[in-house]
Amino acid sequence: MPKLGMEPKRRADVINATLTCISIHGINGMTLDKVAEYADCSKGVVTYYYKNKDNLTIEAFKSFLAYYGLKIESEIENTMTAREMIDVTLKHILPPYRDDTEKRINVSQLDGIEKMFIPHEDQARLFLQFFSKAVLDRNLQEVVSKSYMADLHGIAKIFDYGNMMGHMSVEDSKSAAYGLLAMVVGLSFFRVASIPPINGEDNRYICEDYVRRFTDV
Repeated sequence: MPKLGMEPKRRADVINATLTCISIHGINGMTLDKVAEYADCSKGVVTYYYKNKDNLTIEAFKSFLAYYGLKIESEIENTMTAREMIDVTLKHILPPYRDDTEKRINVSQLDGIEKMFIPHEDQARLFLQFFSKAVLDRNLQEVVSKSYMADLHGIAKIFDYGNMMGHMSVEDSKSAAYGLLAMVVGLSFFRVASIPPINGEDNRYICEDYVRRFTDV
């Protein structure tokens, strides 16, 4: 049993280790023993918090998806325009490429949201692993659905705010939000599959062009 008072840190260490393990070895190659090794703890500590591999995978997936929402919420301010809010959102859900391989995965809030980070390449590998697994796993599908429904609601609110302030012209905010999120998911997969646009640019410009249509008012 973990030492008293160490529970939050141990949980965070195990989740971070699980995501690291999945990024390197894939979900099929992830084992409780490997997670314990990456977390620098015993296998007993891992199973104390998470019953089995399936439970651990689900909780790690939840943390992976929650990471984006937390980072976005921490940076959006009431004084921003709707376009600035969307820019913050896109910066996190479809980030520009950068070489940050020296950094480690951290989806824990224990040291502050500003310390949370997932390297670009790890984001891509984790996205592919989780979403490919979710195709056949009902429990993972439920995690995706709950997370993305919240995302759709948040993006639609930004579009509604843009309409109200006269900075945007969005006829159907819910459909616009659905289109933007669907585009992000598709472009994310194309990135992982190394399918660049014909012009060779970072494919995130496609989302930026989509949003620009609503802001050219």
